[in-house]
Amino acid sequence: MKIERLEAFPVEYPTRGRFKFLEGPKGEPLGRRTVLVKMTADDGSVGWGESVPSNKWSYETVESVTTTLRNYLAPVLNGLDPFDLPNIHKTMNAIIGPGFSTGMPICKAGVDMAIHDLCCRKLNCSLARYWGRPEGGSVTLSWTLNPISLDRLDESIQEGLHGGYRNFNVKIAPDINYDLELCRRVKERVPTGFLWADANGGYDLPSALAVAPQLADLGVDVLECPLPPNHIAGYRRLHNQRALPITMDEGVLSPHDLLEFIHLDMLDGLTIKPARCGGLLAARRQIEILLDTGMIFLGSGLTEPDVGLSASLALYGAYGLAYPAALNGPQYLTDSVIETPFCPVDGKLPVPAGPGLGVTVIEEKIQALSAVF
Repeated sequence: MKIERLEAFPVEYPTRGRFKFLEGPKGEPLGRRTVLVKMTADDGSVGWGESVPSNKWSYETVESVTTTLRNYLAPVLNGLDPFDLPNIHKTMNAIIGPGFSTGMPICKAGVDMAIHDLCCRKLNCSLARYWGRPEGGSVTLSWTLNPISLDRLDESIQEGLHGGYRNFNVKIAPDINYDLELCRRVKERVPTGFLWADANGGYDLPSALAVAPQLADLGVDVLECPLPPNHIAGYRRLHNQRALPITMDEGVLSPHDLLEFIHLDMLDGLTIKPARCGGLLAARRQIEILLDTGMIFLGSGLTEPDVGLSASLALYGAYGLAYPAALNGPQYLTDSVIETPFCPVDGKLPVPAGPGLGVTVIEEKIQALSAVF
């Protein structure tokens, strides 16, 4: 079996609620723009993936992902063996080179997912079985709190509780006083839930050193990405402060990055995102490094719609994620391109059953959400 064709379909999903990464330049709400990837083999077999760029989170945009898939990756991947995944990544990395680390990882992640889906459907097996891992059952979710003001917080907490969520992740930084009051109120309302504070690199070092012990006193369980990822000396100081566990996210793209940052004593764990690190191949290796070293393995996403979400669920289920996953696509998105859309029950989502990603894409739905770039 050889790859015959790679196609890219930019789409825009309608959204609800307010999320800072789904806003335009003036704070106006936007749809969630992604690029669906269809991989077709010479025997007619098909696999699907999804690239989920977010211009406020990384430099990749839906426009750059679409043109890169069509003009650079598709020509070099045609004719290759999809079962040789290391060679697929080697070929992608040769045509789209690195910056500090993997170049355009969000774009490449969509291809990686489509290859996994294609191969597993050909073999009629799940992703977990393909990896030699146990089948996952369900994944407990974390509700994202990102209120524009504190007077909207209770409403958002109640919405999560009403949906069966008992664990919360909060977006913080750079206002320390706001952040502390936010976390205090959440812990007061949900004292036994897992509380995960994500700064998205928004603090400077003095602020991070000051706020970490206070967050710990309030009962925050983990502080994610308090500094920009290239502030290596700052991460070392913050990690060695030992106020609470420090995990990284942005900036840890390849497994090599993770090994280097562990060696430099910068972190207690990592938030895994297949989209961030170039796909499932690299994400699995990062998880294995964390498990081997006894570090924290968290699971999150980039507000993925159903195709990308299915890949994350399969990964976290197969590796027995022990913490609630911040997969907030169902929280913010109101449409789908799959036959049976995901619907959380009691704050959990089942790992999709069936071969590959375990979901059936309806191409007519893609046409309804299509965006032209």
